[in-house]
Amino acid sequence: MQVKKLRFAAIALASALIVTPVTSLAESLSDALVSAYRTSGLLDQQRALLRVKDEDVAVAVAGLRPVINYALNAGWTATEIGGTVTTVTNASATLSASFTIYDFGRTDKRIELARENVMMTRDMLMGVEQQVLMRAVSAFLSVRSAHETALLQENNVRLITEELRAARDRFDVGEITMTDVSLAEARLAAAKSAEAAARGQLMVAREEYKAAIGHYPNGLQVPPRVPMTAKTLDEAKALARARHPDVLSAKRAVTVAELAVAISKTSMLPTVSADAGLTRSLSSAGPPTPSDSSRATVGVSITGPIYQGGKLSALYRQSMAQAEAAKAGLHIAVQGVEQAVANAWAQLAIAQASIEATDRQIRASRVALRGAREELALGARTTLEVLNFEQDLLDAQAARISAESDQYRAVYTLLSSMGLLTAEHLGLGIATYDPEAYYNAVQGAPVHLVSPQGERLDAVLEALGRK
Repeated sequence: MQVKKLRFAAIALASALIVTPVTSLAESLSDALVSAYRTSGLLDQQRALLRVKDEDVAVAVAGLRPVINYALNAGWTATEIGGTVTTVTNASATLSASFTIYDFGRTDKRIELARENVMMTRDMLMGVEQQVLMRAVSAFLSVRSAHETALLQENNVRLITEELRAARDRFDVGEITMTDVSLAEARLAAAKSAEAAARGQLMVAREEYKAAIGHYPNGLQVPPRVPMTAKTLDEAKALARARHPDVLSAKRAVTVAELAVAISKTSMLPTVSADAGLTRSLSSAGPPTPSDSSRATVGVSITGPIYQGGKLSALYRQSMAQAEAAKAGLHIAVQGVEQAVANAWAQLAIAQASIEATDRQIRASRVALRGAREELALGARTTLEVLNFEQDLLDAQAARISAESDQYRAVYTLLSSMGLLTAEHLGLGIATYDPEAYYNAVQGAPVHLVSPQGERLDAVLEALGRK
């Protein structure tokens, strides 16, 4: 029993620290979003994947440049014939270069395709950013809602405890029967069970808060009112079609697929390339002085497929099918985004209506409960009826808490469905990740492992606290 008391005391102490009056120490929703943005491993992963796509551009650009290779060879052999041993030493050095003169634009299209993939990955990064921030919003609201529910259940336990004490006093003087006392005891046990469940849900919400935001809550302010960015549902849908990262990335996917079709079509055409080589050889066979030689070659070649068993035609048809699939994917993405906007719009209307209704319900329940208690004192009501009135008020207050949380969540869900739930649009006032920095450093395919332009990327990463 003592261990159980200590456990609930610890939970109560932890929950008491969650929601405090608005002070400089209380954490605002903006603070939580900033923390989530800075500590998200999912964002780090997506940024690294974006840099992978940036390097694909450098790889494609390298196809326009000459390829220079070298080869060094050395060997020694000894041969015995009729008791005579002959030794031969050979050494050579070769420097070769090749350059694509004309390939019907295949390399240029590969560069363009790589750049489109970069832009598509940037859109996906924005989508991940929205997911991270939306999870942070939900975690913040869940903790506040769970804490208020826990306090409500705790207050309900105190009220029913007082009701039970009064019922026992009235039983002692013979005003009520043992049935009324038993009913109060049963309702108190149910209230304590509900309180324990609320405390448990609060602990669950705290763990989700830590996972989403990076630390446990320590005083949460009331969320600020978010300005509506669209006056009508049609306006919100139009904004979503133009801004949502899912739609933007789906459009990029169509462009990528069309470029793949063009590349697949030109793969059936020849390639004109130039080759040059310089070889220096040194040979020594026995005691005579060694001899050496040099050879230089320059040539132009035209290569192309004649017959590959229908493979190239199959790849071309496959790329056309992929392009059709990408166009269908764009249509699906637009439908999904519009549906998400409509759902969020409806949820917001429902939450607002629920708040108004529960406010009226709470006011009426308080009046009814006050009258029931007065009637109980006059003997016109039973203890069970009073407890039922108290339960009605409790249910209304719990519904009000849920509706308020749903309203905030619906607003931010609507922002997310329109593609506006980003650190930049929310004005969080922090240094955000600049995807252009790394791209500008590597798009020219620098020879060095770390290009001089990479210093700008280091500055961005340091501003984000990654170093």
